[in-house]
Amino acid sequence: MNRFIDSIGKITNLTLFLLVFLILFDTLNRYLFSSGSIALQELEWHLFDIVILFSVSYTLLYNRNVKVDLFYENLSEKWRDRVDLFSHLLFIAPFSIVVAIYSYDFAYLSYQQMESSSSAGGLQYRFIVKSLITVGFSMLFVLSISQATKKISKIF
Repeated sequence: MNRFIDSIGKITNLTLFLLVFLILFDTLNRYLFSSGSIALQELEWHLFDIVILFSVSYTLLYNRNVKVDLFYENLSEKWRDRVDLFSHLLFIAPFSIVVAIYSYDFAYLSYQQMESSSSAGGLQYRFIVKSLITVGFSMLFVLSISQATKKISKIF
């Protein structure tokens, strides 16, 4: 799982680079040539979704997630492990599984309707990006359980 999320994180880094390039291109195109593209703007939103949804697991894998560092950094390693375990089991895992379950219905309904952009010239197949919510939070759930298991073995 760690290698998979590491690979996804590297792909996400490339996606972020592509996103920055697209935003720059779109902005220059809009202001210099008075031309814009709804599809390009929606693609930027979708790439941003990918970056956010997949970066969360990557960030957790490398323990770069946001904590209350004012207190956390002053704790011993033993207490840090306990706080991490508590965070995984009582916050991250339950939240991510709830979001994954509810987002599945959201994406499935979009798929059934073959939902596309409501804007003329927008992107089709919106269910693809909506299904990424389920995928991203499922990855977060699995990683959180994996990290909790490591903390349990380290504590005991």
